[in-house]
Amino acid sequence: MLGIAAVSSVTGVVVGAGVCYLWLKSSVKNRFSHIELEVKAKAKAIENEAELLLQSANVKIKENALEQESEFQKRVSKVDERNRALILQTKEFASREEGLKLLEKRVLDKEEHLEKLESQKQDEIAATVDKMQNAASLTKEEAKAYILEKVEEQSRAEVAGIVRKYEQEAKDEGERKANYILAQATTRYAGEFAGERLINLVNLPSDEHKGRIIGKEGRNIKTLEMLLGVDIVVDETPGVILVSSFNLYRRAIATRVIEILVEDGRIHPGRIEEVHEKVQAEFEEKTYEEGENILIDLGLFPMHEELVRLLGRMKYRASYGQNALAHTLEVAKLARVMAAEMGGDEKLALRAGLLHDIGKALTQDLGGSHVDIGADLCRRHGEHPSVINAIYAHHGHEEPDSVESAAVCAADKLSAARPGARREVLESFTKRVKEVEAIALGKAYVNQAYAINAGREIRVFVNAQKMSDNEAVLLSKEIAKEIQNKVQYPGEIKVNVIRETRAVNYAK
Repeated sequence: MLGIAAVSSVTGVVVGAGVCYLWLKSSVKNRFSHIELEVKAKAKAIENEAELLLQSANVKIKENALEQESEFQKRVSKVDERNRALILQTKEFASREEGLKLLEKRVLDKEEHLEKLESQKQDEIAATVDKMQNAASLTKEEAKAYILEKVEEQSRAEVAGIVRKYEQEAKDEGERKANYILAQATTRYAGEFAGERLINLVNLPSDEHKGRIIGKEGRNIKTLEMLLGVDIVVDETPGVILVSSFNLYRRAIATRVIEILVEDGRIHPGRIEEVHEKVQAEFEEKTYEEGENILIDLGLFPMHEELVRLLGRMKYRASYGQNALAHTLEVAKLARVMAAEMGGDEKLALRAGLLHDIGKALTQDLGGSHVDIGADLCRRHGEHPSVINAIYAHHGHEEPDSVESAAVCAADKLSAARPGARREVLESFTKRVKEVEAIALGKAYVNQAYAINAGREIRVFVNAQKMSDNEAVLLSKEIAKEIQNKVQYPGEIKVNVIRETRAVNYAK
């Protein structure tokens, strides 16, 4: 029994081992088949990726080939163009060479013909001399001298005719060239029509501000007119007041002072004086900045500070109704174009044109000729001699001594003479008003004099410490009499002499 049990147990173990072996074998086989599938899938993916990379590489190769082909075609076309150009140049040179050869042959033929004519002339002269010697009993030398004298007279007439012909041709050509230069200058520079008015408009937030500007019993408006030297017109026009003066600089300052007072809202004599001093200082700085900006735009640095400041002040100066700065810039740009056409120095012509009227910035303060004032200024500050010559030449004080000076003279005439540039009536009015002011300022102890009310009134401020009330009355009569004798004007002019005493002290 025990043997049978042992055998059966061994058999069970063997059978279990076999079953276990079969299970393990089946499990391993399944695992390896799964790994095999994964490996095949990865291999397929790698193969697909390799095919994509290969296709991309082929596309890039084709693109590079197309680009190289295109570049090659461009270079081939450029080479063809160069070859064509070289062929054309070669043909042109060949034709020129052939033309030169023909010209040389013609010259040689003409020289040979002239030699023959000269020989014939000498033979004819000799024969004529012999005939005259036999006919007129003249010696050979006398006959030769007579013939040569006649030949010389005939030749002189022919030479004079030739000279006259070429002089006329040169004159015609010069006129054509001058017209061309002027046409080029005027077409390449198109300036605006220039004109200055005698009034500025000041916009008000409401009509209530008109009463505040006038002030109690007209105190504010009297202070404004006395201090600013302008005529302030308050009429029924809604929302505006007028500032009138022939002096652009005073008018611009007055306009700015009134605008600041209106914005601030505080309008009284003390505040008016304070704002006026501040605006005057601002305008001095502003004029220098404007002159500096002009030089930067034109590229004309360096220049002396005084000339720069005076350039900025020319914005507030007018001549025959034409703004002096606008006229100056127009002349400078026209002169530059004309100098370039004539082979001159463009930059020097531009500088001379810019400074040709610089003296006008001081004529209202100093009087006298703007030509002499401008030339002295430029000479004192080391400007080029051509600049000084242009200042004198544009009014005929000197002859232009360079292309640049001549260009400035022509440009000045163009700028002043074109339609709409100037107004003669306005200039005659402003000249009359300046004369009236100059008469008053020429008297002793006069501090300031302002022509207002369109030139129908002049206000003269005198030194109260040096002039009494009685002397002020006599001064008004004296000024009125001199104006009546020296100035032509319609109607009448009121002379108002103002003597004012102020006492100022401070509580500390």
